[in-house]
Amino acid sequence: MSEPVAWLTIFVLSVAVGIEVIAKVSSTLHTPLMSGANAIHGVILLGAVIVTGTTESTLALVVGLVAIVLAAVNMAGGFVVTDRMLRMFGRRRRPRSEQEAGR
Repeated sequence: MSEPVAWLTIFVLSVAVGIEVIAKVSSTLHTPLMSGANAIHGVILLGAVIVTGTTESTLALVVGLVAIVLAAVNMAGGFVVTDRMLRMFGRRRRPRSEQEAGR
């Protein structure tokens, strides 16, 4: 088996496993899991930057840049969703005029 075919096989199997695992997570657990996954996305982003910085191939550079952009967007989106979730479950603050009146 050639090396590109082996890498393609690993990629396809990874996508299939990822889809299967995410499909089994209930919607109530999905958002809290994203906050934990943000750390993993940070490691992926760092790895993509390191690998892309050491490459000499133009194709590898293009693929690395796409990986960097996708990892950065995924990580930022995860933080946005986590922030929204935390605001949703946080206590609501009363307007300042009501706080002063209650003293």
